[in-house]
Amino acid sequence: ILQPRPKQLLRDVQLMAEATPLPLAGVRVLEFCQTIMGPTAGMLMADLGADVIKIEPAPDGDKTRRLPGFAAGFFAGFNRNKRSVALNLKSPDGQAAAHRLVETADVVIENYAPGTMAKLGCDYETLKAVNPRVVFCALKGFLSGPYEHRLALDEVVQFMAGMAYMTGPPGRPLRAGASIIDIMGGTYAVIGIMCALKDRETTGEGQHVQSALFESTAFLMTQHLAGEAITGTETPPMPARLGAWAVYEPFETKDGRHVFLGLTSDNHWNRFRDKFGLDHLKDDPNYASNEARVDMRPVTLPMIAAIMKQYDHDEMLALLEAIEVPFSPVAKPSNLFDDPQLNAGGRMLNVRMPTGTMTKLPRLPIEVGNHDFGLRRQPPEPGEHTAEALAEAGFTAEEIAALVKSGAVKLGSV
Repeated sequence: ILQPRPKQLLRDVQLMAEATPLPLAGVRVLEFCQTIMGPTAGMLMADLGADVIKIEPAPDGDKTRRLPGFAAGFFAGFNRNKRSVALNLKSPDGQAAAHRLVETADVVIENYAPGTMAKLGCDYETLKAVNPRVVFCALKGFLSGPYEHRLALDEVVQFMAGMAYMTGPPGRPLRAGASIIDIMGGTYAVIGIMCALKDRETTGEGQHVQSALFESTAFLMTQHLAGEAITGTETPPMPARLGAWAVYEPFETKDGRHVFLGLTSDNHWNRFRDKFGLDHLKDDPNYASNEARVDMRPVTLPMIAAIMKQYDHDEMLALLEAIEVPFSPVAKPSNLFDDPQLNAGGRMLNVRMPTGTMTKLPRLPIEVGNHDFGLRRQPPEPGEHTAEALAEAGFTAEEIAALVKSGAVKLGSV
């Protein structure tokens, strides 16, 4: 039997990779969402191959598009690979159009305030009657319970669940430096949706799924809750914590920059000791184990700080990489644009900003076989795909024109 030559085999593999559908190809999602939590869930499913149709309020679209300052990047950052349909859900015709779209959908996700979807005629019970197979995921501040009707935001629950207390120094609780709870809540929502889709293979029916900010934050507090139960003492904020490792913090270099160094094992310590002339500590029992070295931190840390001050930043990074110990430059977000690791293999996507400029943003941080979870659609303009999606749902050109005239829908300018 003739075997394919290596070049031909490689070409065949490449063709197979290109022909392999993405994992969620064929799944249609309607996203009734704004800000970050819901759009994150929609973006993750879109990156995985789902057809995600973002339902935006007509005529102006998602208000997240117009947020200033810290929130200026919210829309462009979390709405790639989606189509946009602009509907006026406060009108009967707009609601009817949404119901027609739901007939073709597998999943509906929403993160409006509690009760809003019911007012818009698009709550779970209503949409279940339209399409019993639909999986309806509500992303809220709280799961079912005493707080379920409260409003919440990422920062609110960081303070409520102890995240802010653990992040700042004693007496100065601080939110984390990114919208980590919104993003985590959106990620957990996708896990729930995937479970419901799997259930549907057996039952033939959809179900109600919920993800929440507060419970997501509490889940991140697991290590601290378990630690308090074991030690019997209240866990202090991270800046004042009793370290589990002898060396685990940033140090200043000769040129005034900083490098984080983590020597968390005996092998790490031994390699650092041998490289930087600490041979006199080799047989010292006070340095024989990490646990012993923790007790020596008042002596050890100034000693390491003095070593780090002898080298420029980049020189120290190269030395630490050579001896294979955990280390990191103390970076800013802007440093990520040109990070060699992030830019390897096309892991940074060229995404269009509202200003029309292009910038590099990280892609979905997983690798699954030959799948390319890349950029298939730029973040859409408001209503960019309204006519297209309505036609797919069976609307005639005359029906679409009538909806536009009544103000129930808006067509995009693109």
